[in-house]
Amino acid sequence: MSDRTGPRRKPVDADPPAAAPAGAAAPGRDKLLAEVAALPGLPGVYRWFDAQGALLYVGKARNLRRRVGSYLQRDHDGTRIGHMVSRIARLETTVVRSEAEALLLENNLIKTLDPKFNILFRDDKSYPYLKITGARAAEGAAALSAAHCARMTYFRGAVDKKHRYFGPYPNAWAVKQTIQLMQKVFRLRTCEDTVYNHRSRPCLLYQIQRCTAPCVGLITPQDYARDVRNAERFLLGDTQEVIADLQAEMMSCAEALDFEKAAALRDRIGSLSQVLHRQSVEASSLSASDKDVDILAVKVAGGRACVNLAMVRGSRHLGDRAYFPQHVDDGAALSAEEADARFEDGAAADDAPRAAPRSTEAAVLEAFIAQHYIGQPVPPQLVVSHAVDALLLDALGEASGVRVRAQHQPREQRRIWLEMAAKGAELALARLLAEEGSAQARTRALVEALDLDIADPAALRIECFDISHTAGEATQASCVVYENHAMQSAQYRRFNIEGVTGGDDYAAMRQVLTRRYARLAEAVSAGKADGDGDGEGAVGTDAADTTAPQATKKPRRPAARLPDLVLVDGGRGQVAMAREVFQALGLDIALIVGVEKGEGRKVGLEELVFADGREKAYLGHDSAALMLVAQIRDEAHRFAITGMRARRASVRTGGSKLEDIAGVGPRKRARLLQRFGGLRGVASAGVDDLASVEGISKDLAEEIYRALH
Repeated sequence: MSDRTGPRRKPVDADPPAAAPAGAAAPGRDKLLAEVAALPGLPGVYRWFDAQGALLYVGKARNLRRRVGSYLQRDHDGTRIGHMVSRIARLETTVVRSEAEALLLENNLIKTLDPKFNILFRDDKSYPYLKITGARAAEGAAALSAAHCARMTYFRGAVDKKHRYFGPYPNAWAVKQTIQLMQKVFRLRTCEDTVYNHRSRPCLLYQIQRCTAPCVGLITPQDYARDVRNAERFLLGDTQEVIADLQAEMMSCAEALDFEKAAALRDRIGSLSQVLHRQSVEASSLSASDKDVDILAVKVAGGRACVNLAMVRGSRHLGDRAYFPQHVDDGAALSAEEADARFEDGAAADDAPRAAPRSTEAAVLEAFIAQHYIGQPVPPQLVVSHAVDALLLDALGEASGVRVRAQHQPREQRRIWLEMAAKGAELALARLLAEEGSAQARTRALVEALDLDIADPAALRIECFDISHTAGEATQASCVVYENHAMQSAQYRRFNIEGVTGGDDYAAMRQVLTRRYARLAEAVSAGKADGDGDGEGAVGTDAADTTAPQATKKPRRPAARLPDLVLVDGGRGQVAMAREVFQALGLDIALIVGVEKGEGRKVGLEELVFADGREKAYLGHDSAALMLVAQIRDEAHRFAITGMRARRASVRTGGSKLEDIAGVGPRKRARLLQRFGGLRGVASAGVDDLASVEGISKDLAEEIYRALH
């Protein structure tokens, strides 16, 4: 590639490429027709792929031959299905036993494979739970050990049968608020077992009446066990029974003239009553089916959709969480047209009445229910803003072992819950559209300010680099990516910088840019796809390929391409170094822009330094383009410094010495460091002392001793 001497200008008379007709024959169409003719008339799931191997669509069918054949035999010109059909090059199918199984497999594959034409809800972090650990206290025990003293804690992850779990909760704040309530009312402990086992006097939580100090025996095992049972009953929704028992106990204490304990019980009852009042739920008016309910409301506007999920557990409204799917327009339209095609082609049961056309809201809601409750506990009752297919509910019930019912037009308390969820969805969607509008405006402003040759601002790809170290120690470089109007955290990379003088930022920048773009430059010059172009030694996370049924794998990511803009955090020196690297690799130096601190290093006064000889540019402190550049630069700095601190901490604590010992994994390493108070303690311990740690055998203890001496 030759170097550019100026910015990439927009073409004046460039005509858009002619679009292929929707019904154009795709390569291998005769082969596809032969494959379809050989399909069985059984339930199953089908997957359409394009010529590059990218997954286009995942669908289910009661009759595979009839349903799949309708795509190739009907005229779809001018529709979204037609656009998809024109790209079809390959077919994969999976036969199942029933339509319910097909529905579940379909949504498993959608979540796993990310097709382009299906409504897709991204997986969020697992839901948090409130966990009560520890076995129940033994009857007649004189004191409570940590193993038998139940502890409340926040938990996120896979549940097991050793402990009791309550939830799930929509967010961490709801769990922590519940823990605070349980501390105030039932005064259960929250401290770690290591702290509990070494207490000789009550801690501050006892002084402020948030714990009964079982660690030092200030409460009997029987009384503590009763508090634990009451707490569990409250979390399960038996609030009125708990209050009645507390009232009876309070009256008993008053009759025994134990007025101090009676007053404490009175305060507990008052706290519980306030909680119920704040939840706006009259527990006495709720049936047993109202104890665990999910409320789902959907709103669609501006080409985006929001599903707001509110949770009621134990008759308590725990809050809500908003979800925003992708591919809404394509997925909803394809789903509606597919339903029509199924009826007209007789893919449904011959005697089945024609269903009313599904709205976009209903399609989004059904996609959320099908994808969200895969791997998540489903409550027996759903309250929904739009009617959902009975087949979907039957499939959920079959998979979970719980009969699932959905109520579309609720009354009384459920109606209040649904109205709250609908309002939350409306507000969340409005906020998202405002944020996306702002992000799109910033991207357009940057394209215009730098006069970039970008027809679609959403396609603008920016990579930004920063160097971080502490006086030359643990030098790391970061590369962050901005694309599609957002930071793409899955594509971030960190690079451990080795073999340079500590504190030499220029040499570090040379190394990271060479490692990042050397292989990519070769791939681009050869016209080949070459992964994502990471150099050797890059560290970071990336989405791994996932194996699906019948060896179906996640489609390979598109071929790597150069970014449209390369930002480096620095002035002329860093830009000059970047220019040398790009010239050596044969890349376009016009891509390089340095972000130089302004006068007094004040935010908003940054100037842009260009590698191709253009004059410095100051966009203005209120420029939307400068705001975007500063946002990307700050994210690169944050990502670099967090990685550097983690690496520095590992070097200083010597944790890597234990990591290098075969057989010492994260759990054993943590146990060793916890037992001996750090690496120095581990190094000074003898073989017998090391072998006394859980999971450390005699042979492994000897190996650890030899490695540290």
